[in-house]
Amino acid sequence: MHELGVVHRTITRATEADVKALSAFGVSTIHEAMGRLGLMRPYIRPVYPGAKVCGTAVTVLLQPGDNWMLHVAAEQVQPGDVVVAACTTESEDGFFGDLLATSLRAQGAEGLIIDGGCRDVETLQEMDFPVFSRAINSKGTVKATVGSVNVPVVCANALVNPGDVVIGDVDGVVVVPAARAAEVAAAARTREDNEENKRQRLAAGELGLDIYSMRERLTAAGLRYTD
Repeated sequence: MHELGVVHRTITRATEADVKALSAFGVSTIHEAMGRLGLMRPYIRPVYPGAKVCGTAVTVLLQPGDNWMLHVAAEQVQPGDVVVAACTTESEDGFFGDLLATSLRAQGAEGLIIDGGCRDVETLQEMDFPVFSRAINSKGTVKATVGSVNVPVVCANALVNPGDVVIGDVDGVVVVPAARAAEVAAAARTREDNEENKRQRLAAGELGLDIYSMRERLTAAGLRYTD
């Protein structure tokens, strides 16, 4: 059940060291290393090419067409945080633009992930303030109805608790629970080292059929070759 009308000022964030460790890896690697968990729905996209973000979540529960809680959330931001905004129901209105980005950056925010709309994209790109959103939409919002800040939210089908690590790049957005951050970073390193070995073998002309020992399984599955 969503909790409305509350701001939790004290949250437990993943450690700076764990966030830095995770920042070395892409979303796909982290998702796989975590057991194929944590991905937001793929409609959440960077609003400009090359946007990347990694930091600890300050969560926001918005009301449709109302961005009041983003202003409330700005006060709770600490350096290294990423604001993660969900909505009580689907809404693609333009909740966020360059003025709020200026405010969040002044508080030390690394970026925004929002299951809603965003505008002022050209200025956001000039600012290099990374935003990942479900839509780009000029439609404005009001400030009339309270939501919450720093409560658990479901953003694009992913559960996000305050203080979790959120990572966004061109492949999407993934959420790593704070308690698993160190473990997932270590697993991502192992996975990436293993992939580099395979990459070198593939580049040398070796086939995936042999690297992954697929031939026997394919034969057992009924695959036949004819000349």
